[in-house]
Amino acid sequence: MLTMHGCPMEDLAKRYGTPMYLMDTAMMAERASAFRQAALRDLGGATTRVSYAGKAFLSKETVRIMLRQGLDIDTCSLGEMLIAQAAGAPGRRLVLHGNNKSDQEIDLAVKEGYRAIVIDAPDEPARIAAAARAQGRRAKVMLRVTVGVHAGGHEYISTAHEDQKFGIPLLPQGTDVGLLDLGPEPGSSGQAGAAASAATKNDASLAPGDSVVSPSSSALYSAANGPAEPADPARIKAMSALADGPAIALLKEIRSHEKELELVGIHTHIGSQIHDSSAFIEAARRMMLLRHTFWATDGYLMPEVDLGGGFSVPYTPDEDRMDLDQTLTSLGADMVAINRRLGMPMPVIAFEPGRWIVAPCGMSLYRVGTVKPVPLSDGSVRTYVSVDGGMSDNIRPALYEAQYTAVLANRDGSGDRIQARVVGKHCESGDILVQDVALPADIRRGDLLLVPVTGAYGRTMASNYNQALIPAVVGLDQSGAHLMLRRQTMDDLLALDQG
Repeated sequence: MLTMHGCPMEDLAKRYGTPMYLMDTAMMAERASAFRQAALRDLGGATTRVSYAGKAFLSKETVRIMLRQGLDIDTCSLGEMLIAQAAGAPGRRLVLHGNNKSDQEIDLAVKEGYRAIVIDAPDEPARIAAAARAQGRRAKVMLRVTVGVHAGGHEYISTAHEDQKFGIPLLPQGTDVGLLDLGPEPGSSGQAGAAASAATKNDASLAPGDSVVSPSSSALYSAANGPAEPADPARIKAMSALADGPAIALLKEIRSHEKELELVGIHTHIGSQIHDSSAFIEAARRMMLLRHTFWATDGYLMPEVDLGGGFSVPYTPDEDRMDLDQTLTSLGADMVAINRRLGMPMPVIAFEPGRWIVAPCGMSLYRVGTVKPVPLSDGSVRTYVSVDGGMSDNIRPALYEAQYTAVLANRDGSGDRIQARVVGKHCESGDILVQDVALPADIRRGDLLLVPVTGAYGRTMASNYNQALIPAVVGLDQSGAHLMLRRQTMDDLLALDQG
């Protein structure tokens, strides 16, 4: 029988019922600390800030674990804000995201002095400024931009391409995003040599107020030295396009409310389940170029650049996995290089991991019901193993075609294996938890199945489809098991019905 921190699965099932989410709270603390330490160690000496993306899984205990490990908390709804507040999180440790923030959410974030409210729409600067003015406060804000880097897995979890609801585009409509690829630094190879390198250094040293002469200008002028030959034509062309784009326009709008709004930086999130550093590096280059351009056009140096989350975890034994240290080391080296090329000081670098921290910490425990062998047209047989949960407690396979595996948890089982598909009890053919897995041939009603790596977006996306009850979340550590979130009851369900 499988155990977790010494607790047998059958004992946990009898005590708390199934289906059930199991969360290793000791591992949550370890992984939160590991990410923060990696960011401190691997980013070329940059000052770093790490926030936990609460959308992955949130509870009061989770908030306290993250705060103790030095992480802030990202929220994106009133419910998440109030859970964080109930856990004792001060506003200075909180961030508010969202593409459609309510007045109530904005008012609460302003009142509590959130570390940042991430602006995601053209009307938000005025709305947040009005709320701050009404309260006699000054709100800290960032601008979320879409950098045009396509990364991650399923289309629904790729969030930096142009045709989606988040963020503000960098470039004017129809502009080739390839302009932002600066290529090799002038003088780094070929005939340009040391002279071009020296010219680049001179050209990169912008003073406050240096600007692109007009949004359509193709040459950068130095306020200190007058017109200068651009030593880095690719950069000048990119900055001219950025200066004409929606992101710079909205940054200017934010600055026009400087009595009520403090612009603390820019933010992007390029997607989820990203396996290597290349997408993060390209996004970071474009963010640094945007920061540099706003310094050149407006003389305002934004102190922070937030690169979001999206760091992948393996859900199955053969899935690609990210080397976090290697990713952050490569990212840090490139950011040092691009800021040196731009003549800019390094900003504070922020990240927002959620899945990377909690996904491996969670598992879902189910009780097996119907076991049904189904003959297929090719002569093979697939065994459908039905469990007492399904898409109501893990929607990701149906929504994203996410892949999982499963293991028999209450006994060894026979050495012979069958090819099985683990399915739920809901009225949908797509109610599939595990597409294909080898299970013991003697699997039967009453057995327990454990599905690993469900700590992120399992409980937080759970529903009452078919009026199923949302399972309990049981935390485990060296001291044993404890209830983090209780199971929903039929009384809870019926109390909502006012008919």
